Amino acid sequence: MYDHLGGGDSSVVYGPATVERFGEAAQKAAADGFTALKILAVPTGAGLPSDDDLARAAAAMRGVREAVGDGVDIMVDLHGRTSAAGAIAYGHALAPYRPWFFEEPCQPGNPEALASVARALPFPVAAGERLISLQEFRTHLAANACAILQPDICHVGGPTGLRKIAALAESHHIPLAPHNPLGPIATAVNQHVAFATPGVIIQEVMRSDVPWRNDVVSGTFPIVDGFITEPAGPGWGVTVNEEAAAEHPYEPEIQISTRASDGSVADW
Repeated sequence: MYDHLGGGDSSVVYGPATVERFGEAAQKAAADGFTALKILAVPTGAGLPSDDDLARAAAAMRGVREAVGDGVDIMVDLHGRTSAAGAIAYGHALAPYRPWFFEEPCQPGNPEALASVARALPFPVAAGERLISLQEFRTHLAANACAILQPDICHVGGPTGLRKIAALAESHHIPLAPHNPLGPIATAVNQHVAFATPGVIIQEVMRSDVPWRNDVVSGTFPIVDGFITEPAGPGWGVTVNEEAAAEHPYEPEIQISTRASDGSVADW
């Protein structure tokens, strides 16, 4: 289990990306019992990072590693912010701090480019959150493009779709780390599927979404020392208080406008 920490230039969502903030957030997650966490250490920008970009990413990674020590695994989410060549440069800059894996190092759609990143780095590459069809996952596996698959249960057709992908991954000896930046219901469904599916090595969760979460949803599985136990209740085990939910009608999320140094639109 891991805590999704913020970073990069998306301060409107994640707050200022300082080395101190990375370290403080990492320490909090470790103090809460998490044995692995994820950071967005790589800034948005051009397809090929500058020396300053590499230094900033390395400083953020170093701050987290120094904050949590060797007993916590650190995953680095690039969110497709750079090119394959840029991802390789970032990987070498961060390698001394031992990333557990590099997530989505470049944009999806080119498994061969992703495979070039996987071959060049001394740690595993993970991908799959933006893939939808079974064929897309098959193509990535055939290209040896990644060592870990990250299907999103809300994108691939629910539990049935996810279990098909899991079976395909198992046939290639590839583990799963399902993508899940969504709400408590999606988290519960992921957790149920994980208990019944071989090869799931870790599950992404969002711990700090809205302050009124527990007013609306109950029955979520408690995380203790970074782990959950098997649910005992019927169904998915999650109960929604519809009256409480009605007090929080839908509002559009804050739109993030992220641009590279040349003014072009970039991934957040």
